Amino acid sequence: MVDYFSPVQYYETFVPVNGVLAHLCDAGHILGAASIVLDIEEDGRSYRFWFSGDIGRNNLPLLNDPVLPVIPDYLMMECTYGDKMRDDPGQAEKELGKVVLRTINRGGKIIVPAFSVGRTQELVYDLNRMISAGTLPHIPVFVDSPLSIRATEIFQNFPEYFDEETRKFVISGKHPALSFDGLTYIQSVDESKALNERKDPMIIISASGMAENGRIRHHLANNIENPRNTILIVSWQSPETLGRRLADHDKRVHIFGETYTVKAEVVTINGFSAHADQTMLMRYAEQAKETVKKIILVHGENRSAQPFKDKLAEMGFKDVVYPILGDSMDL
Repeated sequence: MVDYFSPVQYYETFVPVNGVLAHLCDAGHILGAASIVLDIEEDGRSYRFWFSGDIGRNNLPLLNDPVLPVIPDYLMMECTYGDKMRDDPGQAEKELGKVVLRTINRGGKIIVPAFSVGRTQELVYDLNRMISAGTLPHIPVFVDSPLSIRATEIFQNFPEYFDEETRKFVISGKHPALSFDGLTYIQSVDESKALNERKDPMIIISASGMAENGRIRHHLANNIENPRNTILIVSWQSPETLGRRLADHDKRVHIFGETYTVKAEVVTINGFSAHADQTMLMRYAEQAKETVKKIILVHGENRSAQPFKDKLAEMGFKDVVYPILGDSMDL
């Protein structure tokens, strides 16, 4: 009997149902993200079904690169950004450094709406590296989100899943990847409110990532009309959200029912996405080319799936499908 509540390590084989051997591989998207590999014995035939899950990117801070498919017969893979190219994560870090320097030189605050899982930890680690290297001055950094703090604790509890670069940084710097002098994790509401009374330069990272709820809305309301400050957008923003309106450089926005004039600088850095772009997705599929019989594209809207499907056809893949809701298929 399988204990479905016991942890499963990468590459540890388990039996979810009779006739199926399963194991997980590091998908490189967020800490613990996994691709699922099923080796199936059915009706006298054997085949391997590989489900990518969310595919990460090479060279992301903290995380290992995604494990590429190994001899799959059928590959189900995401295509979220099948139509887009992304800047290298290293370029995103450089842009972050420039924004921070520009803002603190004019005496302002950097306000960052950030997803609690993944994006917050990546930003903290990037700032840690730049401050440790001396490319950024020591500046107060606040993570103001109880959910972000709980997520960060999980990262801190499992450093064995960090990539080699991060482990070397921790050893050489003699301090953790997600903790450094000047970094404060804020729990209480009173501590959060106190940040808005301070006038000195600082970085505030807070949820939600699309600025639709949470403490970030208070920080925006208190800082958005000061031209010394910067609102930094570091993730995709869904239409009709406050984050999207800021990213689209609307001159006036509504927060808590009040209208605010956007006088702060608004900057978007696109290179922080944790999803594979078209180039990485093509590399992922190409790894399966010698054995794969069918590729099934999921987790992507039509505008991203169709261009990627065309790219796969150019690469010589004969059977690529993009199912719609309710479709089924026999393998």
